[in-house]
Amino acid sequence: MTRNAMRNFRVLLWGAVLATGIWASWFFLLGPGAGPGRPPEAGIALGRGDYQLTTTTGEAFTQNSLVGQPSLVFFGFTHCPDVCPTTLGDIAGWKDELGLDGETLPVYFVTVDPERDTVEVLPEYVGWLPGAVGVTGTPEEIARALKAFRIYAKKVPLQDGDYSMDHTAYVMLFDRAGTFDQIFSYQADPERVAANLRRALRGGS
Repeated sequence: MTRNAMRNFRVLLWGAVLATGIWASWFFLLGPGAGPGRPPEAGIALGRGDYQLTTTTGEAFTQNSLVGQPSLVFFGFTHCPDVCPTTLGDIAGWKDELGLDGETLPVYFVTVDPERDTVEVLPEYVGWLPGAVGVTGTPEEIARALKAFRIYAKKVPLQDGDYSMDHTAYVMLFDRAGTFDQIFSYQADPERVAANLRRALRGGS
Protein backbone atom coordinates (compact mmCIF):
# COMPACT_ATOMS: atom_id res chain seq x y z
CA MET A 1 0.00 0.00 0.00
CA THR A 2 1.41 3.39 -1.02
CA ARG A 3 1.91 6.29 1.41
CA ASN A 4 -1.02 8.24 -0.07
CA ALA A 5 -3.27 5.20 0.08
CA MET A 6 -2.29 4.59 3.72
CA ARG A 7 -3.07 8.22 4.57
CA ASN A 8 -6.47 8.03 2.89
CA PHE A 9 -7.22 4.80 4.71
CA ARG A 10 -6.41 6.41 8.05
CA VAL A 11 -8.63 9.39 7.25
CA LEU A 12 -11.52 7.09 6.40
CA LEU A 13 -10.92 5.00 9.51
CA TRP A 14 -10.92 7.99 11.86
CA GLY A 15 -13.95 9.40 10.07
CA ALA A 16 -15.81 6.14 10.71
CA VAL A 17 -14.76 6.17 14.37
CA LEU A 18 -15.95 9.77 14.76
CA ALA A 19 -19.27 9.03 13.06
CA THR A 20 -19.79 6.00 15.27
CA GLY A 21 -19.06 8.07 18.37
CA ILE A 22 -21.54 10.75 17.37
CA TRP A 23 -24.21 8.13 16.65
CA ALA A 24 -23.57 6.37 19.95
CA SER A 25 -23.81 9.64 21.87
CA TRP A 26 -27.17 10.40 20.25
CA PHE A 27 -28.48 6.86 20.72
CA PHE A 28 -27.65 6.56 24.41
CA LEU A 29 -28.27 10.15 25.50
CA LEU A 30 -31.14 11.36 23.33
CA GLY A 31 -32.39 8.50 21.20
CA PRO A 32 -34.03 5.12 21.90
CA GLY A 33 -31.01 3.88 23.81
CA ALA A 34 -31.63 6.45 26.55
CA GLY A 35 -34.06 3.90 27.96
CA PRO A 36 -36.87 4.19 30.52
CA GLY A 37 -34.45 5.01 33.32
CA ARG A 38 -33.21 8.27 31.78
CA PRO A 39 -33.11 10.97 34.53
CA PRO A 40 -35.98 13.47 34.26
CA GLU A 41 -35.51 17.20 34.01
CA ALA A 42 -36.88 19.77 36.45
CA GLY A 43 -40.39 20.96 35.66
CA ILE A 44 -41.67 17.57 34.52
CA ALA A 45 -44.90 16.58 36.27
CA LEU A 46 -43.56 13.54 38.12
CA GLY A 47 -45.60 11.90 40.84
CA ARG A 48 -48.93 12.92 39.34
CA GLY A 49 -51.37 10.09 38.72
CA ASP A 50 -54.27 8.02 40.00
CA TYR A 51 -52.19 5.55 42.03
CA GLN A 52 -53.16 4.79 45.64
CA LEU A 53 -50.60 2.91 47.71
CA THR A 54 -50.32 2.11 51.41
CA THR A 55 -47.69 3.38 53.84
CA THR A 56 -46.22 1.54 56.81
CA THR A 57 -48.01 4.06 59.03
CA GLY A 58 -51.37 2.88 57.71
CA GLU A 59 -52.08 5.92 55.57
CA ALA A 60 -52.79 6.16 51.85
CA PHE A 61 -49.97 7.33 49.60
CA THR A 62 -51.23 9.37 46.65
CA GLN A 63 -50.05 12.40 44.72
CA ASN A 64 -51.49 14.53 47.54
CA SER A 65 -49.08 12.95 50.01
CA LEU A 66 -46.30 15.03 48.46
CA VAL A 67 -48.08 18.32 49.15
CA GLY A 68 -47.42 20.35 52.29
CA GLN A 69 -43.68 20.15 52.75
CA PRO A 70 -40.59 19.14 50.80
CA SER A 71 -40.02 15.39 50.61
CA LEU A 72 -37.73 12.75 49.15
CA VAL A 73 -38.96 9.75 47.16
CA PHE A 74 -36.81 6.72 46.44
CA PHE A 75 -37.87 3.51 44.67
CA GLY A 76 -36.14 0.29 45.78
CA PHE A 77 -36.69 -3.10 47.40
CA THR A 78 -35.72 -4.79 50.63
CA HIS A 79 -33.79 -7.65 48.98
CA CYS A 80 -31.52 -5.16 47.22
CA PRO A 81 -27.91 -6.19 47.96
CA ASP A 82 -26.15 -2.84 47.65
CA VAL A 83 -27.74 0.19 45.95
CA CYS A 84 -30.78 0.53 48.22
CA PRO A 85 -29.05 0.19 51.60
CA THR A 86 -26.24 2.45 50.38
CA THR A 87 -28.75 5.09 49.27
CA LEU A 88 -30.65 4.94 52.56
CA GLY A 89 -27.32 5.38 54.33
CA ASP A 90 -26.56 8.39 52.14
CA ILE A 91 -29.95 9.90 52.99
CA ALA A 92 -29.19 9.44 56.68
CA GLY A 93 -25.96 11.36 56.11
CA TRP A 94 -27.84 14.16 54.35
CA LYS A 95 -30.23 14.42 57.28
CA ASP A 96 -27.36 14.58 59.74
CA GLU A 97 -25.80 17.37 57.71
CA LEU A 98 -29.07 19.32 57.81
CA GLY A 99 -29.36 19.02 61.59
CA LEU A 100 -32.76 20.00 62.96
CA ASP A 101 -34.01 20.85 59.46
CA GLY A 102 -33.41 17.28 58.37
CA GLU A 103 -35.51 15.77 61.14
CA THR A 104 -38.74 17.01 59.55
CA LEU A 105 -37.87 15.94 55.98
CA PRO A 106 -40.10 12.99 54.96
CA VAL A 107 -38.53 10.13 53.02
CA TYR A 108 -40.82 7.80 51.08
CA PHE A 109 -39.27 4.44 50.23
CA VAL A 110 -41.56 3.00 47.54
CA THR A 111 -41.01 -0.66 46.76
CA VAL A 112 -40.62 -1.98 43.24
CA ASP A 113 -41.14 -5.50 44.62
CA PRO A 114 -44.65 -5.58 46.11
CA GLU A 115 -44.75 -9.39 46.10
CA ARG A 116 -42.18 -9.54 48.91
CA ASP A 117 -42.25 -6.04 50.40
CA THR A 118 -45.47 -5.95 52.39
CA VAL A 119 -46.55 -3.48 55.07
CA GLU A 120 -45.28 -6.01 57.61
CA VAL A 121 -41.81 -6.26 56.05
CA LEU A 122 -41.06 -2.63 55.20
CA PRO A 123 -41.08 -1.09 58.73
CA GLU A 124 -38.07 -3.14 59.80
CA TYR A 125 -36.18 -2.11 56.67
CA VAL A 126 -36.73 1.66 56.90
CA GLY A 127 -37.54 2.09 60.59
CA TRP A 128 -33.97 3.03 61.58
CA LEU A 129 -34.00 6.11 59.30
CA PRO A 130 -35.74 9.09 60.94
CA GLY A 131 -38.66 10.36 58.87
CA ALA A 132 -38.64 7.37 56.51
CA VAL A 133 -41.90 5.67 55.56
CA GLY A 134 -42.23 2.48 53.56
CA VAL A 135 -44.77 2.43 50.73
CA THR A 136 -46.25 -0.61 49.01
CA GLY A 137 -49.43 -1.80 47.32
CA THR A 138 -50.79 -4.26 44.82
CA PRO A 139 -48.70 -4.97 41.73
CA GLU A 140 -51.25 -3.05 39.69
CA GLU A 141 -51.04 0.06 41.89
CA ILE A 142 -47.24 -0.13 42.01
CA ALA A 143 -47.27 -0.24 38.19
CA ARG A 144 -49.38 2.94 38.19
CA ALA A 145 -46.90 4.62 40.54
CA LEU A 146 -43.91 3.55 38.43
CA LYS A 147 -45.56 5.17 35.43
CA ALA A 148 -46.42 8.35 37.36
CA PHE A 149 -42.86 8.77 38.65
CA ARG A 150 -41.30 7.49 35.39
CA ILE A 151 -39.36 4.81 37.24
CA TYR A 152 -37.85 1.82 35.49
CA ALA A 153 -38.19 -1.54 37.27
CA LYS A 154 -37.78 -5.06 35.94
CA LYS A 155 -37.67 -8.48 37.58
CA VAL A 156 -34.39 -10.31 36.93
CA PRO A 157 -34.43 -14.13 37.43
CA LEU A 158 -31.50 -15.65 39.33
CA GLN A 159 -29.91 -19.04 38.83
CA ASP A 160 -31.26 -20.43 42.11
CA GLY A 161 -34.85 -19.78 41.07
CA ASP A 162 -35.08 -16.56 43.09
CA TYR A 163 -35.14 -13.11 41.52
CA SER A 164 -33.74 -9.64 41.91
CA MET A 165 -34.99 -6.27 40.67
CA ASP A 166 -33.31 -3.93 38.24
CA HIS A 167 -34.53 -0.41 38.90
CA THR A 168 -33.88 3.32 38.73
CA ALA A 169 -31.46 4.30 41.48
CA TYR A 170 -31.82 8.03 42.04
CA VAL A 171 -33.61 10.00 44.77
CA MET A 172 -36.28 12.56 43.79
CA LEU A 173 -36.85 15.82 45.61
CA PHE A 174 -40.33 17.36 45.64
CA ASP A 175 -41.07 20.86 46.90
CA ARG A 176 -43.80 21.83 49.36
CA ALA A 177 -46.32 22.16 46.53
CA GLY A 178 -45.70 18.53 45.55
CA THR A 179 -43.87 19.57 42.38
CA PHE A 180 -40.82 17.65 41.22
CA ASP A 181 -37.70 19.74 41.85
CA GLN A 182 -34.64 17.63 40.97
CA ILE A 183 -32.95 14.26 41.30
CA PHE A 184 -29.92 13.22 43.31
CA SER A 185 -27.93 10.58 41.49
CA TYR A 186 -26.57 7.47 43.19
CA GLN A 187 -23.90 8.52 45.71
CA ALA A 188 -24.15 12.20 44.75
CA ASP A 189 -21.85 14.69 46.42
CA PRO A 190 -23.29 15.04 49.97
CA GLU A 191 -22.38 18.72 50.35
CA ARG A 192 -24.15 19.63 47.12
CA VAL A 193 -27.19 17.57 48.10
CA ALA A 194 -27.35 19.15 51.57
CA ALA A 195 -27.18 22.63 50.06
CA ASN A 196 -30.06 21.89 47.69
CA LEU A 197 -32.13 20.29 50.45
CA ARG A 198 -31.53 23.26 52.72
CA ARG A 199 -32.72 25.58 49.98
CA ALA A 200 -35.88 23.53 49.45
CA LEU A 201 -36.64 23.34 53.18
CA ARG A 202 -36.32 27.13 53.45
CA GLY A 203 -38.77 27.73 50.66
CA GLY A 204 -36.36 28.05 47.78
CA SER A 205 -34.55 31.08 49.18
